[in-house]
Amino acid sequence: MSSTKRDFEGVREHPHISTNNQILGGEPIIKNTRTPVRAIVEVWRLGTHPENIPNHLPHLSLRQVFDALNYYNDHREEIEKYIEENRIPNRLIDPLAHATQ
Repeated sequence: MSSTKRDFEGVREHPHISTNNQILGGEPIIKNTRTPVRAIVEVWRLGTHPENIPNHLPHLSLRQVFDALNYYNDHREEIEKYIEENRIPNRLIDPLAHATQ
C-alpha cells in the first residue's frame, strides 16, 4: 500500500485545507486563515513558482502552498468555479490597468 494518505475514494487528504460556512461561504481555505485556495492558484497561474508564493503571501508556509495546489489538482472543477465567481468583469476594470499589462 502506498505511503500517501488517501481516503476510501482514492483522493488525497489535505491537512492544510478546511471549509467553514462562516468563512467565505464555505469556500476551501488554508486552515486557520481566511486565505482561499483560489488565491494561491491565481498567484501560481501568474507565473509565480510555488516556492516563491510565500513571498507574496508571507503568512503561509510552503507546505500550505503545496497542499493548496494539490487540493486544486484534486478538486479542479470546484476551484475553477470559485475563481470564475470572483472574477472582476473587464468593464469594471480601469482602462489604465489594462494599459500596463
